[in-house]
Amino acid sequence: MLKKPICRWIPPFISLVVFGLSLWTIAENFHQYQAQDMWNSLSTIPIIDVIAAIALMSLNYMIMIGYDILGVAYVRHVLPYPKMALVGIICSAISNNVGLGVLSSSVIRYRFYSAWGLSMVSIAQVAAFCNFSFGLGMFVVGGVLFLKEPLAIPNFLELPFNTARPLGALFLLMIIGYLLLTVVGRPLKFGKFKFPQLPAKIALGQLVVSSLDWSLAAGVFYVLLHGSLSISYSAFFGIFLLAQVAGLASNVPGGLGVFETVMLLLLSDSISSETLLGTLLIYRGIYYFMPLMVGVLLLGKYELGRFVDNRNRSFT
Repeated sequence: MLKKPICRWIPPFISLVVFGLSLWTIAENFHQYQAQDMWNSLSTIPIIDVIAAIALMSLNYMIMIGYDILGVAYVRHVLPYPKMALVGIICSAISNNVGLGVLSSSVIRYRFYSAWGLSMVSIAQVAAFCNFSFGLGMFVVGGVLFLKEPLAIPNFLELPFNTARPLGALFLLMIIGYLLLTVVGRPLKFGKFKFPQLPAKIALGQLVVSSLDWSLAAGVFYVLLHGSLSISYSAFFGIFLLAQVAGLASNVPGGLGVFETVMLLLLSDSISSETLLGTLLIYRGIYYFMPLMVGVLLLGKYELGRFVDNRNRSFT
C-alpha cells in the first residue's frame, strides 16, 4: 500500500497535470488559429449573433452541471450546489478541449470529490454516470430528428443504408430499451457487470439534461451561421448530429476532419465552404476556447485556495 504522505500528494499532482495540459491546449489554440483569420471570420458575423452565441454557450455549460447533480444523487451522496457546479463547469470546459474526455473528466472529479468525502467507488460511479449520460442525449435527439429529417448518408461513410431514418429508429429503440432496463425491469447482469437500476426521476433527468446539452451545442453553431443559411434549426441540427455520428463511426482517430467534411457535404447547397469553415473557427473559439480559459482560472483559484489553507494550517 502507498504511504499516507505519498497519497496526500496524488490529488495535487493530478490537478497539476490537468492544469498543464489545459495551458498547453490554450497555447496550441493560439498557435493554430491566426489572429487575422479569427478577425476576418468574426467580422462577417453580426455582433448580436456573437452575443447570442455566447449566451447560449453559457446556458449550455450551466445545463451541463446537471450531469454532476444527477451523478451525485445516483450514488446517494449530498453536496452543496456550488461544489457540484464548480466540478461540472471545470470538467466540461477542460475535458472538451484536452482530449481523452472520459479520462480527463474522471481525474478532475477524483480531485474534487475525494476531498469532499466520496469514496473511490462512488467517484468512479459518478464519472461513468456523467459520461454515459452525455451519449444518451445524442440517441434521444438523433432518434427524433433522423426520423423527422431523413438526411442522405454521404457515400464515403460506407454505412449499410442511404438515409439517416434507420439510425433514428435504432436510436429510439435503444432509448426505450434503456428505460425499460433501468427503470422498469429487474437488475441484469452481464458477467461481473451489473446494469444499474435508476429511479425514474434520475433516468428522465439524464435524458433531459443530455438532450438540452446537444440542442444548445448545435444552437450556438446555428446562431453564428443562420444569417448565411436558408434552412431551419431542426434541419441544421440533424446535419450537426449526423456529422457527430459520422465522426464517431469513422475509422479516423477522434473523427478528425470527418465532422467538417460531412457538414460541408450536407450544407454545400446552402452555404459556401469558406463561410462555413470561417464560422466553425468562431464556433470553436466561443464554445471550446472561452470555457477552457474559465475552467483553467477556476481550477487555478481552487488549487491556490487549497494551498493557502494547508500552509496556514501548518503554521498553527
